[in-house]
Amino acid sequence: MGVKNLWDILETCKKTLPLHHLQNKRVCVDLSCWMVQLQNVNRSHCPLKDKLYLKSLFHRLRALLALNCSLIFVTGIVLVAMPIAHAKHTSQNVSSLKRNMGSEFSCMIKEAKLLGIALGIQCLDGIEEAEAQCALLNAESLCDGCFTSDSDAFLFGARTVYRDICLGEGGYVTCYEMDDIERELGFGRDSLITLAILLGSDYTQGIRGVGPEHACQLVRAAGDSSVLQRLASEGLSFAKKPKNSKKKGKITEGENKENYDDNKRDFNGNESDFPMDNQFLQVINAYMKPKCHSADSDAVNRVLALYQVNNNQLHQICAQYFDWTLEKTDEYILPKIAERNLRRFANLRVTSSKLDLHPPINEMPVKCPISRIIKQRKIQGRDYFEVSWEDMDGVEASVVPADLVQSACPEKIMEFRELKAQKQKPSRKPRQKQKRDTKELDRKLQQLVDEIEKESTTSNAIGETKIDAPTSRQKTVDIEEIDGKLQELTIDTEKESSGSGSTNPRGGMLQQQRMMHFGTSIGGCSVAAEVIDLISPLPPRQCPVSKPRECVEVIELSDTENDATPQHARKMVRDQVSTAYDDYLYKKSDNCASKSSVICFD
Repeated sequence: MGVKNLWDILETCKKTLPLHHLQNKRVCVDLSCWMVQLQNVNRSHCPLKDKLYLKSLFHRLRALLALNCSLIFVTGIVLVAMPIAHAKHTSQNVSSLKRNMGSEFSCMIKEAKLLGIALGIQCLDGIEEAEAQCALLNAESLCDGCFTSDSDAFLFGARTVYRDICLGEGGYVTCYEMDDIERELGFGRDSLITLAILLGSDYTQGIRGVGPEHACQLVRAAGDSSVLQRLASEGLSFAKKPKNSKKKGKITEGENKENYDDNKRDFNGNESDFPMDNQFLQVINAYMKPKCHSADSDAVNRVLALYQVNNNQLHQICAQYFDWTLEKTDEYILPKIAERNLRRFANLRVTSSKLDLHPPINEMPVKCPISRIIKQRKIQGRDYFEVSWEDMDGVEASVVPADLVQSACPEKIMEFRELKAQKQKPSRKPRQKQKRDTKELDRKLQQLVDEIEKESTTSNAIGETKIDAPTSRQKTVDIEEIDGKLQELTIDTEKESSGSGSTNPRGGMLQQQRMMHFGTSIGGCSVAAEVIDLISPLPPRQCPVSKPRECVEVIELSDTENDATPQHARKMVRDQVSTAYDDYLYKKSDNCASKSSVICFD
């Protein structure tokens, strides 16, 4: 039970800390308090025979195991609240109290002990109260805190008390520290013992008419350094109210009304069964000098040692109480054991760094538990790594926090990122357009067009004059040369367009038509200049079957070169060069404007 209303008085000192605050700590657990909490939570959901309380304890232990939080179970006898009048018989009554080994609650404690031993958690059986033994270990700095719901742990000397624990995402613990109590409330250990005498505790029923607020005022007025001395020498006379006080013998609003009904003592010490000078000494001694195992005893040294998880025993307990298979048990516990080993390795590296020792990961005295990092994950907003474990039978890979891996083995993270960078395809750089010198080609085309126009003008002025064969042949050769260069330019443009990924569905048809046009036109002047494209696929037919003549470009040719009239020859050459030049300019401007508009030839 502890001290009445003490948790309410200490409410301003309560801190809610994240669950990982317990990592790498050693904590004593008042096992009876934990089992009472778990039993009350699960009682409304299922009967005791389903062992839901034990299963909840298992999940609580595995969560703390993964944080490398070393636990020590502490049990003790259960004392009932006794009045001060019978405090002189406390030692005889305590020694005569026997545990009811056949009770339902005692069976629950036995099951919890067995489960703890299988998980490497030892149990220390206290001489009297469990919270007193936990407080002694904490006061001697043998543990970092105590898990208990009894508020009188501070009266026994505890410095850090964890009252509640919540698992899962966003898990937390509620923590009270004696430093905060002394700083914010001004209450030391002596003041808290005085509050226990005034309000009531396991050893006293308290003083009638004194509530939490009044008790705090009295203790502050007396002072923490001298309150116990005055209480032992003067009794309650130091707390007497003035005679003119209107509130004498009455309970102020908000004070504990239970004290009025249960307590049989007032400020003047009326109805006292023993002398005034001895009425509070035994209660004070019960808190100041509790019966516990000393810090250097064999029992304490035994539970402070580190123990490994006994897999065989754990398999038997889980199969017996939870009806789990071996695989299911390993699935629950082995990843947590691996994570605990990683935290221990991280602590070793941190300690080495503090000593200005920075050995490589392969020269550490303990082998790194991680073999390699498989992938990076994000779970509920937090960064994790899926890692492969080294020499861990039963589990190949699991997920651990990224900050833990960074603390334990940053070399593995660097190795993972390097391999990831190597596997990624290098980004393709855009091809730079090859600069082609087209000035010469433009000059020749322009020169040819000018000559044709000049000849046409001269021909119209003179009349019909027959063109010399060498001139016509020379122009044909020039046209063939220009046409070849235009085709080379087109092929280069096709390669560049295909490399950039741009396509044009009209490319094939335009190429086919251009090849037919050039081949047929040039063939009119010279049969050797005919070009047939056998590589490109045929364009889709766009005209109905019933009208095939509309899709065919018919060019009438003379049987021989001598049959062509001079006007017909000049017109043919002029049209051919003009068409080729226009197509070339269109191709050139279209390619420069946008890659998506480049004509590609299939």
